[in-house]
Amino acid sequence: MMPTGMGLTEIALGDLSPLANHLWQSTLCVVAIWLLTVVLRKNHAAVRYWLWLTASVKFLIPFSLLVGMGGQVRWRTAPAIATAIAEPHWSTVVADVGGPFTASAPAHQAVASPALNSLPGILFMVWLCGFAVSAILWLRCWRRMRAVRKGAVPLALGLPIPAMTSSALMEPGVFGVRHPVLLLPEGIVDRLTPAQLNAVLAHEMCHVRRRDNLTAAIHMAVEATFWFYPLAWWIRARLIEERERACDEAVLQLGSDAEVYAEGILNVCKFYLESPVACVSGISGSDLKKRIVRIMTGRFAYELTFGRKLLLTTLGIAAIILPAGFGLLHVTPIRAQSQAQDTSTTAPVYEVASIKSNKSGNNIVRFRIKPDGLSLIGGTLHMLIENAYDVRYFQITGAPSWFKSEKYDIEAKMDGSLAEELRKIRDNQREAQTRRMLQELLADRFQLKLHRDTKELPVYALVIATTGLKLHEATPGDTYPNGFKGPDGGGGAGMMSMAGNGGPVRGQGIPMAYLVHFLSQQLGRIVVDKTGLTGKYDFTLQWAPDENQGPPSGPPGIDNAPPPDSSEPSIFTAIQEQLGLKLESQKGPVEILVIDHAEKPSSN
Repeated sequence: MMPTGMGLTEIALGDLSPLANHLWQSTLCVVAIWLLTVVLRKNHAAVRYWLWLTASVKFLIPFSLLVGMGGQVRWRTAPAIATAIAEPHWSTVVADVGGPFTASAPAHQAVASPALNSLPGILFMVWLCGFAVSAILWLRCWRRMRAVRKGAVPLALGLPIPAMTSSALMEPGVFGVRHPVLLLPEGIVDRLTPAQLNAVLAHEMCHVRRRDNLTAAIHMAVEATFWFYPLAWWIRARLIEERERACDEAVLQLGSDAEVYAEGILNVCKFYLESPVACVSGISGSDLKKRIVRIMTGRFAYELTFGRKLLLTTLGIAAIILPAGFGLLHVTPIRAQSQAQDTSTTAPVYEVASIKSNKSGNNIVRFRIKPDGLSLIGGTLHMLIENAYDVRYFQITGAPSWFKSEKYDIEAKMDGSLAEELRKIRDNQREAQTRRMLQELLADRFQLKLHRDTKELPVYALVIATTGLKLHEATPGDTYPNGFKGPDGGGGAGMMSMAGNGGPVRGQGIPMAYLVHFLSQQLGRIVVDKTGLTGKYDFTLQWAPDENQGPPSGPPGIDNAPPPDSSEPSIFTAIQEQLGLKLESQKGPVEILVIDHAEKPSSN
């Protein structure tokens, strides 16, 4: 398939699309929860608090994680049945809403200039600096509170948790997650009446029962991770507002007088400072004026009706089931269909195929895909698998020795109507169908059975060098009357010629896909095209051969013995100096074909 060029915006989007999609999904969740809080504005603040906490936690749970969980479930139906399962219409909608920033083409097909390649690294370093600053600020505040706690003295109040008094001019607050401690400022007993003190203590015990310090710490992690996203900070304000309002409601429900409670809050704010740490639950916080008005006017919430409880339960279950179901119904059938393609009987096949053993003893190999079939002279099964599955020799494992030694001549022709249909479709579609037909031929005549695996292996990324491109773009329609000819005397565009290991290699009207395939063979490692070049090119490449590169015996039909002495550059230097391209070493997932079974075909 021809590489597709992309613009700078699409490239950046391809690199950052997972993060952009995650932020988009989290934003949609926040909007949905905001609408719910509007609907539930007259109900208990505790309900709205847990909704906002859900919005916060969503930032830590990517949509793709739930989809992946669904995708791990295996269908119990056979592959042939699984291919017939129709993809639900809503799955497309979920995919579009859940991932609007996914690039339309693979990122490795984009133009990858050095500056652009470094953009993700630069952005990561910026994020890391912001994360570090946030963590340091939180750590400083936490250490201040820890110092206050160490300097405090116990105070007997008969509470479920230890109470301590400190000389620090800070408001009453609960410090700690696993072992919470109530910290009270010195003199608070003298500045508040007993009724006011009891109301304030009831407020703090409400924070303890609700585990507000734990939930506040969770949102602190969200803020530190997504410090660059204003929505995370906006959620913090909503959490504090609903947290304090929920405790106010609980205090009044326990029987405290509204006026006494309001005076107690005002006295605390008059004499003491608010805690510097968000995960210390205190008496103040939120909009004080609004709180006092609500307390004094008795404008508090109603219990949830059965209908609203059912609504929240349904939405909570749907938030988990829908993404997982999307993964189950969308991902798994595709996998099943992909696996079934290897044995599908509905794939197009060659009408006639002749396979004969080649005993000529020479190294001539001719392989040609024709409009109505294919022709192979002196090819091996190993070579056929490479072409049928678009892999390199080093991606095939488990094959017996005769895969590379036994040679065959094959002539295959397709039905005339099928050939006509293939002429009408796009090149990439026709190429895919041709590969499928060759796979069917191998399965039928060689009894080939295999399965796929994936390994993380070193790869090379082919990019444009900083010195600039030196490839010469081919003239459209050039028939190369003075160019080189193939073994059968034919010429024209789309041909490469190699005179021994190390070249010179000449290409006339060659797309980048051909060059990438050739380099993969020579280097014994997958080469990923990141040039973004979509044209066809003429070039000459010559280098000093390296015995450690390429397949052990070299490509079929080529003399790979290195010359005794060479002043030519290495292949890496030659690519940069002669083509204006560069190979960068990376790591990536590489598909491996594992041969399970194969038989030598009977000649006909």
